[in-house]
Amino acid sequence: MLLAIDVGNTNSKFAVFDGDTLVSQFRLRTEAKRTADEYAAWLTQLMHLQGFNPESIKGAILASVVPQVNPNIRRLCEIYFKTKLLIVGEPDCELGIKVLIDRPQDAGPDRLVGIIAGYKKYGGPLITIDFGSATTFDLADKDGNFVGGVLSPGVELTIESFYLMTARLPRIRVEKPAKVIGKATVPAMQSGIFWGYVGLIESLIRRIQAEYGEPMKVVATGGLASVFKDEIGLFDAIEPDLMSLGLLEIWRRNRR
Repeated sequence: MLLAIDVGNTNSKFAVFDGDTLVSQFRLRTEAKRTADEYAAWLTQLMHLQGFNPESIKGAILASVVPQVNPNIRRLCEIYFKTKLLIVGEPDCELGIKVLIDRPQDAGPDRLVGIIAGYKKYGGPLITIDFGSATTFDLADKDGNFVGGVLSPGVELTIESFYLMTARLPRIRVEKPAKVIGKATVPAMQSGIFWGYVGLIESLIRRIQAEYGEPMKVVATGGLASVFKDEIGLFDAIEPDLMSLGLLEIWRRNRR
């Protein structure tokens, strides 16, 4: 079995594959100071509860946008799973694509993993949109190479800024309001967030496609993709497990 680990700024996801089959997923909040022992106590207990032996893990791969966690996740894999950790972005990890941007070393591993997974299933040219701490729009060309993208603040980050940077505005949930024009503070905020992001997403997709000059498939992922799917008719697919599937594909490319 393969342990595929996706560490984001807010949450971390540990996915377990048996061959091609995603058999289980576990999530926890990302904390830079969490130790290998703490990871192991949490993860192995959940594995046992779901009925499989942690000793069945024979490989591990990590994509992380929080480099501080990498050493302890490496220790987790080496000490508790007795396996070497392959880390996306390190020299010994082959991606099988070209990174065609001005500073390839700056490309986030999460963005590359998403492109690889999206291209494998849908081909290119392709836009992947990831609704995370940032909302990222990433592009693959017809050959699957990463050719750039757009970064914008994530929905939750915007909501948190609303709350922290003002004296009287409350924290709100992301949901579609009954009307665009709010008759109270919370509905007005929800309208600004929801319809503002609908406009941002639609506009950026159209502008990217126009600038690229070719038809492009659009694949969305991340927890909030489903919130916007009914209002944005530009998604060709929503793939909740895009990152995990991308890690599986990269693992295979490095095992050949």
